Amino acid sequence: MKDEKIRFEGVTKRYGALTVLNRLDLSIAEGEVVTIIGPSGSGKTTVLRCLMTLESIDDGVIRIDGEPLNRMERNGQLVSASTTHLRRMRRKLGMVFQSFNLFPHLTVLQNCAEPPMLALGVGRDEARKRAQDLLDMVGMGDKQGHYPAQLSGGQQQRVAIARTLAMQPEILVFDEPTSALDPETIEEVTAVIRALATKHSYTMLMVTHQIDFARDISDRICFFDKGRIVEQGPPAKVIDFPVETRTQQFLRKVAHAR
Repeated sequence: MKDEKIRFEGVTKRYGALTVLNRLDLSIAEGEVVTIIGPSGSGKTTVLRCLMTLESIDDGVIRIDGEPLNRMERNGQLVSASTTHLRRMRRKLGMVFQSFNLFPHLTVLQNCAEPPMLALGVGRDEARKRAQDLLDMVGMGDKQGHYPAQLSGGQQQRVAIARTLAMQPEILVFDEPTSALDPETIEEVTAVIRALATKHSYTMLMVTHQIDFARDISDRICFFDKGRIVEQGPPAKVIDFPVETRTQQFLRKVAHAR
């Protein structure tokens, strides 16, 4: 049995009177690919943002490798995490956003090489070599000297994935990585993510609206509604033979919208 990599323990997130995550319990094993699906407003992206510490949580604990992410242990008690603790824990995480977030004034190679130089202290030659290797891996090796504005959306997203990998994370987090793409470029991005899931040992947590892609790539699917996991399990079970009425309703709507 693989070691546990991520655990949400009773995690609650509120915005005023609105509870977005309601005592969420979720465990993800090392090397496991977990995909969250569900309607808008169900709390899917909030899970990712809390994991990335882009949002604070109101209750509960998030653990990575058994160690609290948003808290730290001091004299046997859990207290608010220090900046040093958060920085160390965040280095295990890499997020790919739906909007690419590339630096427009930097070339493709610079976008991938400069962040690890600045944040991790990696030497220039090593950073450039790793960036070149990663760009080759995502099929963008021939675009190293281009700027983001010269690339298609699918190409920009592949560069964004390479940039995330350049930071050497242990966990990859994807927030609707294909939602900003046109249908013709979706496959080039999903192919890269599929390769990361099958050929590499990354732990991956993803939110997507593409049910077929979720079925293809995931070890487990979690259906979210109103800040809770309504149903979870292997893709064939949750997508093809859902037990819960709410899951069935959602999947029927998705199928009808295709």
